[in-house]
Amino acid sequence: MLNQRLASYENIVAIGGGHGLGRVLASLSFLGERLTGIVATTDNGGSTGRIRQDQSTIAWGDLRNCLSHLATRPSLATSVFDHRFTGDNELNGHNLGNLVLHALDQLCVRPLDAVNLVRNMLKINTRIIPMSEASTHLCALTIEGNKVIGELNVDDMHEAPVALHLEPAVTATTEAIHAIEQADLIIVSPGSFLTSILPPLLIPELANKIKSSSAKVIFIDNLTSDNSAGSRFNLSAKINWIHQVLGQNVVTDVIRQTGIDDGSELNSIHIHHFDLVSSHHRGLHDKIALGDAICQVTREN
Repeated sequence: MLNQRLASYENIVAIGGGHGLGRVLASLSFLGERLTGIVATTDNGGSTGRIRQDQSTIAWGDLRNCLSHLATRPSLATSVFDHRFTGDNELNGHNLGNLVLHALDQLCVRPLDAVNLVRNMLKINTRIIPMSEASTHLCALTIEGNKVIGELNVDDMHEAPVALHLEPAVTATTEAIHAIEQADLIIVSPGSFLTSILPPLLIPELANKIKSSSAKVIFIDNLTSDNSAGSRFNLSAKINWIHQVLGQNVVTDVIRQTGIDDGSELNSIHIHHFDLVSSHHRGLHDKIALGDAICQVTREN
């Protein structure tokens, strides 16, 4: 039924990182190859951060998260891919999926090849594309003019930054550029605003393609606030940040939880409220409800 409701959309692109993008992709996984996820690759925490400290590589954690959300469960393959090591040794805390992706990357020509090998292994039709195939870090500028380097440090800032950039500057993955060129619907996923949502938009090629696209652009807001610097922004501030980064007003619709009202006023943007909370975790969107909400918004205008 959902597939029929989205039948008029041939190419749907969702952008972001972490669990938020994974939930969006899982809610629309019935679209198969018509759906593409463009994933942030700037994470420097946890298992991913440890791999990046030792090796010059992109961050694998958000890519692994998206693949994990899309994989058919239960299966031996997904259990192995999600396994996290424990014990008093160097492997403690490492996620096997991150190590597998990094190992495959060393055997392949490109990081995207490694992702596609895992997609095939887990029988995932949805395309998953890293925002860039070059290693880079998120950097923030404070109001005093100081530079804060790395996602973990940006999230820990006591005040919101005045600007963000990637260091070093990197180019977008060719396939990501092509996906946005072909998109008739673009979804900006929920997640940590500064460190999951904005990094892909900071790559000029991706920003320019979104800016010139005729696609409907939907922003999905978070269900709850966290302790990160980006959680200080209300909805209006988030949309303003996105538009400032892109250099043009592109968001046409917002999906958010029923009952949330922070006083934001958004001219010419439609705000849609739905009951989206998962019965299993109040901080996560219910996949079926989220899919229904996206379908309804695309049909309304």
